[in-house]
Amino acid sequence: MTSYDAQARRDELYRDPYPLYDRARRAEGLTYVPEFDAWLVARDRDVREVLLRAEDFSSANSLLPDVALSEAALGVLPRGFGPRPTVVSSDGAAHRRHRAPLNRGLSTGRVAALVPYARACAQELVDGFAADGSAELMEAYARRLPGMVVGRLIGLDPANVPAAVHGGYRAEELLFRPLPPEEQVAAAEDVVALQHLLDGYVRDRRARPRDDMCSAMVAALAPGDAELTLEQRHELVTSLQNLLIAGFLTTSALIGTTLLHLLGDRRQWRMLRADPSLVPAAVEEAARHDTAIQAFRRTTTGPVTLAGTKLPAGATVLVAFGAANRDGERYERPDVFDVTRPGNRQHLAFGHGPHGCPGSQLAREQLCLTLELFTRRLPELRLDEDRPRPRMRPTLIHRSPQDLYVTW
Repeated sequence: MTSYDAQARRDELYRDPYPLYDRARRAEGLTYVPEFDAWLVARDRDVREVLLRAEDFSSANSLLPDVALSEAALGVLPRGFGPRPTVVSSDGAAHRRHRAPLNRGLSTGRVAALVPYARACAQELVDGFAADGSAELMEAYARRLPGMVVGRLIGLDPANVPAAVHGGYRAEELLFRPLPPEEQVAAAEDVVALQHLLDGYVRDRRARPRDDMCSAMVAALAPGDAELTLEQRHELVTSLQNLLIAGFLTTSALIGTTLLHLLGDRRQWRMLRADPSLVPAAVEEAARHDTAIQAFRRTTTGPVTLAGTKLPAGATVLVAFGAANRDGERYERPDVFDVTRPGNRQHLAFGHGPHGCPGSQLAREQLCLTLELFTRRLPELRLDEDRPRPRMRPTLIHRSPQDLYVTW
């Protein structure tokens, strides 16, 4: 199989992984998937077991690139900062060190204080297209609101947010999409520009701390008031870049897929429009039904047995949250999107165990206010029937429509 054929097969699985998940849940033991070069963990009970056994399943290689970088792109990246371990790619004490400032900065009180700003941003975005009668919602809304919100959380000047979000998307493209060599170079230059932007904030907050996440991370990861060392700057920029991208990429995806499924089922859209009290349940069902982060990798630290399959040290497993969330042993009619599904907050869309997503409540709040706003301001919202049904992006780390054309 050529590299082109392998990429095409991988993209096919990324766009619709659910048939593979179903086969893997039905199989005995684990299923090895050559396109992922990993053993697929697809059942709810097995996914939960892996996530709770962090000492046996390391997160160090949780986000390996899908593509090899050209020599030219590799020549650009050293002009920036990192890579260094982050909260996503560390274990044990190192993970707890990275996570502590996130837990504090994303506490219930901190998130509640951020919601009015998020609501004002959402209203402003809708004001920008409400009179048009049609829009492409991924670009006009879903990819913009979460960037504005996480930018505020970090402490970015609003004028810098578009460039920061652009750099974040370019980082995702560089590592997970096949690009021509010259486009890889351009993407690498955008990533380096983002890193230098963040480094400026890091150094500024060391000199002039504020009440924002950037200041909190500087204080936690580089205690004291001495000038930051180059190594500290590398670590802080890498961690801030991770927070930025995680903060907008997955929430943008969640907004897009939620609207896609609701607008694809007019009965459920009408139910939500008539009864706003269903919004929180709709958020949980959307997160369960089509999980934004479909899977992360883990690496065995020693010989282990999982689901009856013996794995050697150094084996890679792909822990599929999206597969677990459609496990028929836990959910009735698991493939059905149902906003009235009871007691569905125990899904794995935001992880489980020590690596559970610290920003899950902020993501939920943004989706809640989005549904409340859209059902009120755009009650006749519907998919544009003159456009093909939206295709999903070929990725496992922010499953979402590539575009979402709507009318009202």
